[in-house]
Amino acid sequence: MLTLTGFADEISPDLHVQIEVLESEDIRFIELRGVWGKNVLQLSDQELSSLKEELLRKEIQLSSIGSPIGKINILDDFDEHLIQFDRALFAADYFHAKYIRIFSFFIPDGHNPDAYRDEVISRLSVLVKKAEQSGIVLLHENEKEIYGDNAIRCLDILETINSPYLRMAFDPANFVQCGVKPYSEAYPLLKSYVEYVHIKDALFESGKVVPAGKGDGEVRELLQTLKTSGYDGFLSLEPHLAAAETFSGFSGPDLFKVAAKALKDLLQETESKWK
Repeated sequence: MLTLTGFADEISPDLHVQIEVLESEDIRFIELRGVWGKNVLQLSDQELSSLKEELLRKEIQLSSIGSPIGKINILDDFDEHLIQFDRALFAADYFHAKYIRIFSFFIPDGHNPDAYRDEVISRLSVLVKKAEQSGIVLLHENEKEIYGDNAIRCLDILETINSPYLRMAFDPANFVQCGVKPYSEAYPLLKSYVEYVHIKDALFESGKVVPAGKGDGEVRELLQTLKTSGYDGFLSLEPHLAAAETFSGFSGPDLFKVAAKALKDLLQETESKWK
């Protein structure tokens, strides 16, 4: 049984609008990235408390903390970033979320990513050790222009660190935007590490993000294989249909519903069960 979740800040900065649209789509989980115009790591203790109270009242849970951890240049100060990571760990514990989404650091323009491999592994190892101590699983997302943007370097990270507290958040659209075929090329290498899936599709020709099944992300094939392999984790809607920024994306209520319908259509085609 698959479980639907999503980046509700793509719907609206307003929590009540987020919840209204999620409820209309019968989605009972959120991947918390932002609310009230703030990133999750910028929310005060009082704001976290208010958010938790409202989510409990509406019986909505968190699938993951959609943090921006690892979305800094590999040459930027890491100690300051660790303070933010501690806040992410606190938020995950506070909301009883099993996962925190992370990245593997932007590589300077025009530089060979391999030149920064050791520093990437060193930094990620520190994050994973802290996560292990907190009982939180980190999900590495294959974002474009970070070290782990293609399948080979994602595999390098996961194999080298080799921890059950570091798994893969598989994003088909991001692979497309890096010139990688998500299902044909990336998934066979990474399938044993995939523990979470972002539902986002894109076109090779332009990199434009489109609803699931309308691009080159091989989402239909991926869903079919997830079904046959017994995957029972989260499918997280991250539509990016109106705007895509470095630290956020936006679709609006109507386009979020378009994205949800596209995913549900594919799930029906593949005879997958979801909740």
